[in-house]
Amino acid sequence: MLSIPHLVVIFVVVLVVFGPQKLPELARGLGKLMAELRKASSDFRYAFEEEMRDLDRQAQETERKRKENSALASPAPEGRLLASEQPEAPAAIPNTEPRDAPPASGSEEPAPASSANESSTEKTIHGDRQPV
Repeated sequence: MLSIPHLVVIFVVVLVVFGPQKLPELARGLGKLMAELRKASSDFRYAFEEEMRDLDRQAQETERKRKENSALASPAPEGRLLASEQPEAPAAIPNTEPRDAPPASGSEEPAPASSANESSTEKTIHGDRQPV
């Protein structure tokens, strides 16, 4: 910025160049120019701030719509519990029933199967297993 001695020097040069009659007219014109610049600057600042508020408002509205859409797209179905709300499954009870005994070393026929251990694809007829 200009200091006081610099301003005095500029004022003296302008007084010498334009004369004392034109100096008030120049000062008035300079004052009007400064007022117009301030007004243009404040209008520009106001327009810029208004645009920024509009952009913020649009961004907030877009974010709100995105949250609403995601909330509507993934609600928990009626009657079903969320994963965090599922009850714990009971511990598995090991099967303690004996399985079919391996065939005896001298016997080629398998031992008859009990009805609890029959597979769904085999049927016992007279003690022999036959595929169905």
